[in-house]
Amino acid sequence: MKPTTKISETDTPDGTTFRLYGHDGAFYLYLDDRQVMSTTLTHSELLLADIGCDFRDRRTNPRILIGGLGLGYSLRRCLELTGKGSIIEVAELLPEIVRWNRECLGGLNDEVLDDPRTVIVEGDVHSCIREAAKNSSRYDAILLDVDDGPSSLIQSQNAQIYRHEGLLAIKRALNPGGRAAFWTATVEPGLLCDLRRAGFGTEEIPVAKHPRARRKNHRVYLAERRD
Repeated sequence: MKPTTKISETDTPDGTTFRLYGHDGAFYLYLDDRQVMSTTLTHSELLLADIGCDFRDRRTNPRILIGGLGLGYSLRRCLELTGKGSIIEVAELLPEIVRWNRECLGGLNDEVLDDPRTVIVEGDVHSCIREAAKNSSRYDAILLDVDDGPSSLIQSQNAQIYRHEGLLAIKRALNPGGRAAFWTATVEPGLLCDLRRAGFGTEEIPVAKHPRARRKNHRVYLAERRD
């Protein structure tokens, strides 16, 4: 049996530790001792992009923000779904995650990272949202897979995204008809209510770990700016 190897690790601002492991050509991201992403289970990351980029109207040269690079699968799907003039910004708080994608994944993400439509922003996604909310350079879609959800935060700094002020900032950061998609590990009825209170059109979409799974424990919450 081939061994599982720890490739690298880095600490987050709140003191938790991200680790990158490899096993038999596959890669796994762990936060402390919990696996959060892998190259073998990518359904949620792909579906997040599918939902967020499924605009009601045709968008020419959409501008999209992704919260967290992870292992690059939401970015890859956004590039597949959008045209040559699109811009896909990826806000990644940890520069080590960006480096791992470039140097430690055996060339898996070279193509998507080198795509001229890809813009890597090394920083907090909330800062990108606040900046867009202040000016006219808004997004057509915002995809957020930065935590397990407001009721089960892994990293405390992400709470600001789910507060009323954070949701209003997301709304202001979107163009009319723009969509924000939030991945959560479980059902979040409070988030659904808060999105409606912030004035979004909303939808709760059950998500499975993989396409053939019978149970759909995860959720994507779609928030559409309709004004």
